[in-house]
Amino acid sequence: MQFVGTFWALVPPIIAITLALITKEAYSSLFIGVVIGALFACDFAPVATIDMIVNDGIIAAIADNAGIFLFLVLLGIIVALVNLAGGSAAFGRWAEKNIHTRVGAQLATFILGILIFIDDYFNCLTVGSVMRPVTDRHQISRPKLAYLIDATAAPVCMIAPISSWAAAVSSYIPAEYAGTVNGFTLFLRAIPYNFYALLMLWMVFVVALTGRDFGPMYRREQLAIRQEPPRPETAPEGRDRPRGRAVDLLLPTACLIVAVVWGMAVLGRRSCREAGLALTASNVFANTDAPMALCFGCSVTLLVMALLYIPRGVMSFSGFVEGFLDGFKLITSALLVLTFAWGLKSFAARLDTAAFVRGLFDGRETLTALFPLVLFLVGGVLAFATGTSWGTMGILIPVAVPVFAGSPLLPMAVAAVCGGAVMGDHCSPISDTTIMSSTGAGCDHMAHVNTQLWYGLVVGADCAVCYLLAAVLGEPWLPLAAGAALVVGQVFFFHRLSRRREGAA
Repeated sequence: MQFVGTFWALVPPIIAITLALITKEAYSSLFIGVVIGALFACDFAPVATIDMIVNDGIIAAIADNAGIFLFLVLLGIIVALVNLAGGSAAFGRWAEKNIHTRVGAQLATFILGILIFIDDYFNCLTVGSVMRPVTDRHQISRPKLAYLIDATAAPVCMIAPISSWAAAVSSYIPAEYAGTVNGFTLFLRAIPYNFYALLMLWMVFVVALTGRDFGPMYRREQLAIRQEPPRPETAPEGRDRPRGRAVDLLLPTACLIVAVVWGMAVLGRRSCREAGLALTASNVFANTDAPMALCFGCSVTLLVMALLYIPRGVMSFSGFVEGFLDGFKLITSALLVLTFAWGLKSFAARLDTAAFVRGLFDGRETLTALFPLVLFLVGGVLAFATGTSWGTMGILIPVAVPVFAGSPLLPMAVAAVCGGAVMGDHCSPISDTTIMSSTGAGCDHMAHVNTQLWYGLVVGADCAVCYLLAAVLGEPWLPLAAGAALVVGQVFFFHRLSRRREGAA
């Protein structure tokens, strides 16, 4: 196939992204990208292209991601049941009494996002469901809520040792280096060098605390303050249930976190026993089955919710069962977009995008000091084009480890790949976590992409400076402090610039 392993492998996702940015519509843009990818993979044979779109693009995408697919359905059901039970409404009433300002609502969203560090999908939907009534009441725009969710979810998972992301990164170490490089230990050593994750969390905190937005977000927030009245966002059933309490939201959320961690530990221990590995924490969480643990946690949580709601008369058994259908309806649009996005990624793999990217690095190993910065930038571009941070890490970490094996720069190189992957993921309209953040916030997807893009690019520019400094100094702390200072200065500068432009307009 003439397109395999060449620049043409990047053309389908580039077209999908361009169309999404122009048309502000994700479904058709992604589908067109899938069609073009299938045409390239089949050398424009019409019958084979149709067969590949259906079987390899859609059906295979769902099958390969069945665990995540099931988890999202179960999580949608949990969210719907919490609303139906009145848990979200009760939490909203509590928040109305205890959260009195826009700053407080934004900081509460940020803190809740930090606490839910197990998985970014879980984070996006749960934080969105919990905080939507609160942020609506304080007239915070939906794109701002989506940004607070998205900019917290992936970064906090990226630096949390016990998370599905830590397990994924650990598993990308090439097999021939597994004896000398411990994936979990390397993940821990890379955390201080993961400038994008750390600085993006810092930016979210600064923006939430100061209320200084910039770019298209500034206009959205001004419109929300001036024109949008406070509006409750819970289902009518939830508002009419006087027996609903805040515990009906908080207990299932806590149960889900505990059950997922427990499931990851149990599955990881089983995998270690089967592989003959020592039962250390690093081995257990590096060899766990994260999607299965997430589904297990949701199943346990649904059982606890049945025992919590039905005996108290919060809802009947039939109402509980009907909530399953409501949950599936809640998540349907996100599943459709994700299915097309997964299909597009599968064609990127079939066209061997990885071979093209590896070719960019061949013969350039002498630029060792600049390699972390190059990896960060290439990772950002690749994640933006393919919409997958995990896929980007799976491509570039096996490239970085052989180059830096035995070098003190290895943790920095791996962190640069991870940071670039998250940056590209934040900026891409075809990213699954970006899609889930829009869904969790109840926000138009392209509105979220257009407003968050500016924040991602600003932090990405700071990270480029940090990686240059870190390569020279050989340590992360001074570059990280410089990056944090840059973030504060940029927030104030761009806010003032945006205010002047809006005033002039």
